Amino acid sequence: MPIDLQKTKRVTLGTMCFALFMVMLDSTVVNLALPTIQRELNASMSELQWIVDAFVLALASLLLTGGTLGDMFGRRKAFMTGVALFTGGSVMCALAPSTGVLIAARLLQGVGGAVMLPSTLSILTNTFPDARERARAIGLWAGISGLAMAIGPLIGGTMVDSLGWQSIFWINVPIGAIALFLAVRFVPESSDRAGRTLDLPGQITVVLGLAALTYAFIEANTYGWTSARILTCFIVAGVSLALFLVIEVRGSSPLLQLKFFRNWTFSGANIVGVIVSFGFFGVIFFLSLFLQNVQGYSPTQAGVLQLPATLGVMTAAIVSGRIVGRVGARLPITIGLLMTGSALLLLTGIEPTTGYASFWYWLLLMGLGIGLIMSPMTTAVMGTVPAARAGMASATSNTMRQVGGVFGIAVLGNLVTHRFTTDLSASLAKFRLPPAVTQKIVAMAGQGRESASGQKIPGVDAAALGHTINVAFTSGIHVALWASGILLLVGAPIAFLTVRYTAPHHVEARQREAAALEVAVEESGA
Repeated sequence: MPIDLQKTKRVTLGTMCFALFMVMLDSTVVNLALPTIQRELNASMSELQWIVDAFVLALASLLLTGGTLGDMFGRRKAFMTGVALFTGGSVMCALAPSTGVLIAARLLQGVGGAVMLPSTLSILTNTFPDARERARAIGLWAGISGLAMAIGPLIGGTMVDSLGWQSIFWINVPIGAIALFLAVRFVPESSDRAGRTLDLPGQITVVLGLAALTYAFIEANTYGWTSARILTCFIVAGVSLALFLVIEVRGSSPLLQLKFFRNWTFSGANIVGVIVSFGFFGVIFFLSLFLQNVQGYSPTQAGVLQLPATLGVMTAAIVSGRIVGRVGARLPITIGLLMTGSALLLLTGIEPTTGYASFWYWLLLMGLGIGLIMSPMTTAVMGTVPAARAGMASATSNTMRQVGGVFGIAVLGNLVTHRFTTDLSASLAKFRLPPAVTQKIVAMAGQGRESASGQKIPGVDAAALGHTINVAFTSGIHVALWASGILLLVGAPIAFLTVRYTAPHHVEARQREAAALEVAVEESGA
């Protein structure tokens, strides 16, 4: 292989992983800054959820179009456009004077990530035509993705303490500039129009459906499950998503190729992606609040205390990339789900006064499980489609994972808030407070735990009140851990039964050649 070609491949791989790290880091880095943002911008609990979910929602809603844009107009162009939008959104986040502006800027970041993220994987798929090289490249890509999500709390906590919460967004600016420079110099352009057109009806209905459903889950505790606002959102979501499926089945150039899901491995791996993201995003969100708001650690300390999970992801991600090349994806995915689900269930034993020495090893087990899943899951998805459809397959896989993250934060947040306020209402009875005072504390607790615990009530022990609120909040976190852990354990047999044994060497090459021939025949017939 010519030296220049080898250099181009290495730099392309490095550029894609570098930019991917920036986007995926932003998926979790903000979590350690949430308590600080809550204090400085006077944010409510639902606003904190929106600060995280706005970014993930934009990713989930637009990734499919992002993949199509790259396939149609050039994957390098899409990559560079996405990086520019993401970097601009980061500047807006850093300068945001209010939660409203911050949430809007997070949406812009998500749009940029949605345009750029599918291109990273499709560029790699076309840059590495050899199946063995491609498997190693995708393994590194997936490992970087998992590492970024895991290491986010550590980096975020340190920066928030030393430079302020705005710094977690400023860091994206030089990263984005370097990625753009390298893309211009080294990344090859590729595309595959193949008669494709943008599916605007499908895009509109999926955005409307996901946004309405997310809003309903996040705001249900505020307005009530039976309120006209929330019921309307559920109706809009149901109708919009149903229309989306109809449009995709009947459309000539669908946003989502539903025929991919006829393959058991493709379907099973994507279901796993939803389950893992649902649990991981939700747990990281509330773990950060627990360590700071309940146990009183600083952002830096909270980030350091999550280091076992980070090291677990790093270690398992490196090993899993090699495992999948020898034994296929099914076994590591199944074992990873069992490990992660068990870790979350075991974490339900934590209480406000539980020492870190009593649960750090469950964080390590969780990290090992997540790291063991990421690379095999991605390889399994990409190994079922022809290279010509790499952009759409990549976008579909990432969309499913981001949808899991969106609803992990929204649904688990709803469960935590409901359990928190219910338990708090019952526990406050021992203080014999006037009903109006009790209602005020519970209402404030539903919007932000710290604002409630900071209340000065004559004749009431502030420490005792604070402990009561901590216990109630921890009880809410237990519900989220139970829900996530059980879901992950249920995912293990699903993965074992659906993800077929596939060693990505000669077997994958033959499968991809057959799939490419099938697509060519279908398109010539059309």
